Amino acid sequence: MMCLNIIKITSKEEPATVNEKTIFSKDFTLVAIGQIISIFGNQILRYALPLYLLNQTGSSALFGTILAVSFIPMLLLFPIGGIIADRVNKRNIMVILDFGTAALIFLFYLLAGKLAIVPLMAITMMILYGIQGVYQPAVSASIPALVDKSRLMQGNSIVNMINSVASMAGPVMGGILLSFFGLTTILALSIACFFASAVMEIFIHIPFEKRQTSGNIFAIGFNDLKKSFHFMFREEPVLWKVSTIFASINLLLTSLVLIGHPVLITQRLGFSESAANQLYGYAQGVLGAGAVLGGLLAGVLSKRLKAKISPLFIIGCALSILIGGVALQMLNSAVGIYIVLVIGGGLLVALSTVFQIQMLSYLQILTPKDLIGKVIACFICLCMCAAPLGQFIYGLIFEKIGAHAYLLFYVAAFIMIAIAVFTRPIFYGIDSLTEKQTKA
Repeated sequence: MMCLNIIKITSKEEPATVNEKTIFSKDFTLVAIGQIISIFGNQILRYALPLYLLNQTGSSALFGTILAVSFIPMLLLFPIGGIIADRVNKRNIMVILDFGTAALIFLFYLLAGKLAIVPLMAITMMILYGIQGVYQPAVSASIPALVDKSRLMQGNSIVNMINSVASMAGPVMGGILLSFFGLTTILALSIACFFASAVMEIFIHIPFEKRQTSGNIFAIGFNDLKKSFHFMFREEPVLWKVSTIFASINLLLTSLVLIGHPVLITQRLGFSESAANQLYGYAQGVLGAGAVLGGLLAGVLSKRLKAKISPLFIIGCALSILIGGVALQMLNSAVGIYIVLVIGGGLLVALSTVFQIQMLSYLQILTPKDLIGKVIACFICLCMCAAPLGQFIYGLIFEKIGAHAYLLFYVAAFIMIAIAVFTRPIFYGIDSLTEKQTKA
C-alpha cells in the first residue's frame, strides 16, 4: 500500500529547474542507474531464452521466427507507449513495468517444465518485448524534461552508453551462467534486476502536468496517433525519411547479425555446445562494447557532428558487414572467422549507435513538447518495423544456404551502400532546421 501511495499520480507537480552546467542531476542520474540494472536483466533474458531454444531444437528457422514474432508486440505497442508517456507520469510507467517484468519472469520459472517450451518461450518473449514497447518511449521522452535542450545529444549519448554497458555485460554474464549453471540462475538474476530497478525508480521526480481529456480512450488514442503521424509526414517529413533509412539498416544489416552470429557460431563453425554458448556470449558482449563506443563518440563529438556526414556512418555500417562475408569465403580457420565476425558486428553497432543518437537528438529538438513522447514512439516504431521481417527472412535463408552464407553479407552490404549514396540529400537540410530550433 505504501508503494501505491508513493507512485500516485498528481495533477500537477512543481517544474524542475534544468541545471545548464551539468546534466547529472539527481533525477537524471537515477534514470540512468535504473536503466543499467533493468537493461542488464533484460539483456540476460534476450540472450539466454532464444539461445536455450536454439540449443534445444537446433532449428535456425524456429530461432528466427521466435525472434521475429517477439518483435511484433513491441512494434504495435510503441505508438501506444508514446501516447501513455505524454499523458501519464513517466516515472510511474517505469516503476510499474519493471515490477510487472519481474512478475512475468517468475511466472515463466513456475511454468517451465510443465508446459511445452516452444509456445511458452514465444509467449514470454512476446510479452517481454511488448513491455519494452511501452517502457522505452517513457525513458526517451523523460530526457528532454531532465536535460537542457542544448545538451540533448550529450544526454542521449550518456543514457545510450550506460545502457550499452549493461547490454555488453548481460550477454557475457548470460553465456557464462547458461554454460555452468543453466537457465534457472539467469531467471533468478533477472528477476532481482527488475525488482531493484523498480524500487530505485520510485524516487525519481520527472516534471509532469496531467492533461485534461475528453471523449473515450480509443478516440483520444487515435487522435494522438493522427497528430504524431501528421507531424512526421507533413510538418517535418525529414523525420519519416530518416526513420525509413534506419529501418533499412535494421532490415539488411542488424537482422543479419542477430540471426547470423548465433547460427554460425553455435552450429556452423564447429565449436562444442558449451564453448559455442560462451563464445556467442562474448560476441554479444562485443556488440555491447560497440554500442558503448558509439555512445562515447556521439557524446564527445556532439558539438561537431553534423547531419550531412551521416551517410558516411551508414557506409561504415555496410563495410562492417562486408568484412564478415570476406572472412566466411576466404578464411579456413573457425577462430579467424569468429574474430572477424565479432569485430565487424562491433563496428556495425558502434557506427549505427552514433547515427541513432544523432537522429533521436534531432527529433527531440524538432518536436514540440506536447508531442514528443508520441512522435518518438512512432519514429522508433518505423525504424524497428523492418527488424522482425529481416529476422524471419534470414532465419529461413540460413536454414537452406549452407556453405554460401557469405553471399548474404555481400548482398546486404552493397545494397546498404547504394542506399547511403542515393539518400545523401535528405540529410543536408537537417542541420539548418535544428540550428533554428536550438536558438529559438
